[in-house]
Amino acid sequence: MSAYYVENFGCRATQADGAALERQFEEHGLARASSPAHAAVVVLNTCTVTAAADQDARAAIRRLQRQNPEAKIVVTGCYAQRAPEEVAALAGVSLVIGNSHKHQLAEIALHGRTMASAGTLIPVDMLTSCREPGPGSDERPIFVSDIFAHTELLAAPVFDAANERTRPNLKVQDGCDNRCLFCVIPYVRGQSRSLDLGRIIGEVNALVESGYREVVISGINLGRWGRDLGVRGPQPTLESLIRAILAETSLEKLRISSVEPMDWSDELISLVAQSPRIARHAHVPMQSGSDAVLRRMHRKYRPWHYREKIEKIHAAMPGAAIGADVMVGFPGETDAEFEATRRMIEDLPFTYLHVFTYSPRPGTPAAGMPNQVPIHVARERNRILRELAAAKKLAFMRGFVGEMVDAITLNVVGNDGCGEFTEALTDNYLKLRLRGRHEANRWMCARVDDVVDGALAGVGPISI
Repeated sequence: MSAYYVENFGCRATQADGAALERQFEEHGLARASSPAHAAVVVLNTCTVTAAADQDARAAIRRLQRQNPEAKIVVTGCYAQRAPEEVAALAGVSLVIGNSHKHQLAEIALHGRTMASAGTLIPVDMLTSCREPGPGSDERPIFVSDIFAHTELLAAPVFDAANERTRPNLKVQDGCDNRCLFCVIPYVRGQSRSLDLGRIIGEVNALVESGYREVVISGINLGRWGRDLGVRGPQPTLESLIRAILAETSLEKLRISSVEPMDWSDELISLVAQSPRIARHAHVPMQSGSDAVLRRMHRKYRPWHYREKIEKIHAAMPGAAIGADVMVGFPGETDAEFEATRRMIEDLPFTYLHVFTYSPRPGTPAAGMPNQVPIHVARERNRILRELAAAKKLAFMRGFVGEMVDAITLNVVGNDGCGEFTEALTDNYLKLRLRGRHEANRWMCARVDDVVDGALAGVGPISI
C-alpha cells in the first residue's frame, strides 16, 4: 500500500485543513507514513502570513528533496494560493494545489483529475482554471483558481502531535470578510463561510464518543460564524452555536479560540462566565493600542472600545486567561504610537501575548505604504512587549500558588530533577506540572504549590 504524509505549517486553521487532507488520502486507501522520508506522496500544507513562513516552506521542500528524492511533492495551502508560479518553480515540486482546490487534493494528486459538483470526474486537461504543462515542458501542473468563488470548507478535528489523546481542535469557520491592510489571509482563504450546525454537532458528538473531554472550536474569523448560513428563523451566531453544543452534546469542556473584539458581545461574555463547561479563556486580537495605527490598519474598533471589552471580560471572570495578538512596526508607527500600545498592555489584565513584527505581504495595501519602520526598530519594540508580557504572565501565575485549579492531563511525562511530572493544562490556559505519572485526558482538581520554569507546579487529584 502506498503511503502519504502531510506536513502542516502555521495556524490551527492550516492544521485543521491538514487533518481533512489526511481523511482524503485514507479514503483513497493510502496509509499514513511515519515520516516524510518514508512516503510516496508528501503534502506540504503551507502558511504565508509572514515572509518567514514562506521561507520555512521553501526550506522544507529542499530538505524533503534531499531526504526523499523519489517522493511526489505536493505543495498546497496559503503560500501555494498566493504565489503558485513561484512555488511551482522550486526544484522538486511536483504539483501546486491552492486552497481553491484543496478539497479535491487527493483526487488530483493520485489520479490527475478533479470532481465536478455533481460528482463527475474531470480530467486535468479540461480544467480551464488551472495550468497544465505543455509537451516536453519542465513546468509543474498548477491547480489554483479564484478563491472568492470557493465555497468549500474543509473540516476535520486536528490533534496536537504531542497530545493526540487530548484537546482536539475543530475548525468551524474559514475565510474573512475584513480587509485589514496588512493581512494577506482573505486573499488566500476567501470569504467568510461557516460549517453547518448539524455537521459541527455531529463532529463534537463523535469526539465525545471517542473519549475526548475538551474540544477547541476555531476559525479564521470565528466570531463571524453563522452569518453566511441561509436558514429560516433567527440568524445563527457564535452564541447560538455555543448554546447548541452545550445543549446537544455531553462535552465536558468547550474552549473558544480567538474572537475579534467587536464580536465579544455582552451575551458571549456572560455565556462564557456562567457556564462551567466553557473554559475561562478569552483571546482577543488587539494589534495596536494607538488609534492612529488602528485607523491606518483599517481595524474596525478604537482603543477605547478594545479596553472596554477587556475590562468587561475581566470583571465577569477575574481568573480567566486573557490573551491578545499585537503587531509592532506597522508602516508609519512612531515612538509615541508604540508607547500608546505599550501603555495599554501594561494597564490591561493580559495573561499572555502573541507579539508579531510587521512583515510586508505582497499584494496587500500596507506593503506599498510609505514610512516602513526599520527592522531593527521593530525588533526592539517586539522585545520590549515580549518582556512586558512575560512579567504579566508570571504575576498572573503566582496568584494561583496555594489555590485549587481544574486541569486536564496531557500526554506528556517529564522529569525536572525532583521526580516525574505529568503536564496538564488548566481551565484558564496555564501549563501545570502535576507530580507523578497520571493518565492522559482526565480533568482533575489540583493544588498549585509553586511556579517553576514558566509553569505552575502542584499535586492532584485533590478532593474538595
